[in-house]
Amino acid sequence: MSKKILVPLAGGFEEIEFVSVVDILRRAEVEVIVASLDDEKQVSGAHDIKLLAEYTLSSLDINEFDGIALAGGYGGMMNLKNNALILDILKDFYQKGKLVSAICASPMVLNEAGVLQGNFTCYPSCEQGLNGVYENKAVVVNGNLITSAGPATAAKFALELVRYLCGEQKYKKLYDELLMHL
Repeated sequence: MSKKILVPLAGGFEEIEFVSVVDILRRAEVEVIVASLDDEKQVSGAHDIKLLAEYTLSSLDINEFDGIALAGGYGGMMNLKNNALILDILKDFYQKGKLVSAICASPMVLNEAGVLQGNFTCYPSCEQGLNGVYENKAVVVNGNLITSAGPATAAKFALELVRYLCGEQKYKKLYDELLMHL
């Protein structure tokens, strides 16, 4: 049975992180649902690349998902952090043991939702005032909570999500196909 992951599309998102996560998860045959935070489905990223969401967040049945992945970008993080539905989803998924993941500045959203605890990573300087123990690493896996540092770690982050959702064999296959060993 295929896993189903929500990737919210928030204005100011970091394009490399967002596209890497969606692309690599789809290569792993994970069903990825891209949803805008409001009724505007065309969303501009941090570097003015516009993407089109497939759904709006309010139109989804959140119970159908196995997890959530948050892209970073400071503007995107602020839009996610200020969205009550996103915070409720994070709390719900974390409590139910579903995957909760964030990259770059977006661990700040996890903190806002009250689910950031234990070891984590994020974009350097974004760790100030956050709960948990910051690690200067590309990716940190802490139970059902996966965090990553930033744009250059996006493929590693996405592959770690694949490992968590689909297992070691699928992870290794994609790792090799993407030439991560180079």
